[in-house]
Amino acid sequence: MIHLIPGDPVRTALGPAAPVELVEARRAALGLDRPLPEQFVTYVTNVLSGDFGTSFITSEPVGEVIAARLPNTLALALLATLLALLAGVPLGMWAAVRTQNGRNRGSELTFGSVTGTAVAVPEFLYGIGLVSVFAIGLGWFPPAGKAGPITYVLPVLALAAGPVAMIARIARVETLRELGKDYVRLARAKRLPARRLHLRHVLPNTLTATLTVCGLLLTSLIAGSVLVEYVFAWPGLGLKIVESITQKDYPVAQGVILVYGAIVLVVNLAVDLLLGALDPTSEIREQS
Repeated sequence: MIHLIPGDPVRTALGPAAPVELVEARRAALGLDRPLPEQFVTYVTNVLSGDFGTSFITSEPVGEVIAARLPNTLALALLATLLALLAGVPLGMWAAVRTQNGRNRGSELTFGSVTGTAVAVPEFLYGIGLVSVFAIGLGWFPPAGKAGPITYVLPVLALAAGPVAMIARIARVETLRELGKDYVRLARAKRLPARRLHLRHVLPNTLTATLTVCGLLLTSLIAGSVLVEYVFAWPGLGLKIVESITQKDYPVAQGVILVYGAIVLVVNLAVDLLLGALDPTSEIREQS
């Protein structure tokens, strides 16, 4: 599909003033003069042997490009997921306790409206808004780049804003379901302190469904980091994939896309295994 993007990657790499003979020689050296199916077979064969190719622009091995930038992307995604959990679960549980049995209808409507709107806003719009207010307007944070812990704040907030709202909504629904079960009514009849009831009994059962969503959120955050990294000029895979597509650097773009796909598979497998360990009714646990 990336070959369908208009433009000549060799001409882009060599510049518009490069002689035609040099462009043709370079295209032949890269194998771009061969039929597309043949290029595909060659690429897949090389990938299976661990060779992702070299960049058309910098001649740098794609594996080195990925190895240098992947930690920066994973750091943003993991921090945003952690923030979403730490903020979303307590918020959802608080909303459930406050609105149980139809109480505080105003709070319920406000919670639903605010979180629903927050989920619908794309990550890059959060990024633009945060830069405008806290970087340009107030000058509290640097607007772009990676230069110390403070530069993580705005991109992590931009990535985590939507997931916080989504996890809060899910946590509220799961908490309401747990609060209506017999063991909760029995614990209340025994006058078990509310704090102990919610933290030691309701929270673990609420986390099962929440962790499932968190696995999906982590993969979506890694994918969503593409535009956030572009907004904040963050030196991760997201910024690199935008640059490589713009420059028609096929090997780099293809390598990064493959890494994104592999991350999705690994995260989903890890979440399934974690749920199997936490949930005694899981089929994974029963089969093991």
